[in-house]
Amino acid sequence: MKRTILLQISAMIAAALAPLAAVGQVNPEAAPSAEQAAPYKYEAYVGFAYSRLRQVPVSFSGLLGGKGSLTRDWGKYFQLTGSVDYYKTGTGHSGLPNPGDPSVYTFMIAPGLHTPIYGNLSGQFFAEVGGEHTGGENMTPSISFAGGFGGGVSYSVATNWAVQLTGDRVGASFPEPGNNLQGQEGSTHRTWNARGTIGVVYRF
Repeated sequence: MKRTILLQISAMIAAALAPLAAVGQVNPEAAPSAEQAAPYKYEAYVGFAYSRLRQVPVSFSGLLGGKGSLTRDWGKYFQLTGSVDYYKTGTGHSGLPNPGDPSVYTFMIAPGLHTPIYGNLSGQFFAEVGGEHTGGENMTPSISFAGGFGGGVSYSVATNWAVQLTGDRVGASFPEPGNNLQGQEGSTHRTWNARGTIGVVYRF
């Protein structure tokens, strides 16, 4: 009789504790991923860059330089990037150097979209607006309103690190420089420079 009573009491205690145990468990499928639980809101980028030199009519090559940017991500798809590019060193085509001593830098704000593609690979598309400066060519003014568009891909190699490849096309308007061969010195013309960069991203 005593054994029966003890068994009944034990069964009642187990039934009372069962809901508490169920509450303490987490469904693995419903649990947020590490990215959802602690998303990275910022991305810092630095890389090697190349730019064409369309605003110098008799140039024979582009310029080499670097790019740095800081991106703020909002959710899974939206981002805003501020970037600075600088281009100076270049080698001439077929041994012909660029005329003058050209240099270019740009400062841009770029709203954009980013999305996972497959595995560690993600992509982005952006529009950009800002200014572009051309030095070493006696342009007046030497700074022009500029804007363009571009895109790229990133491949995550570690928790916070990725390799990124991007390309864009930036338009600006400058007066033609004094080394122009067509006799149109001082006239303003629009140019579109193709640019490419490769570098590393740190997410935080």
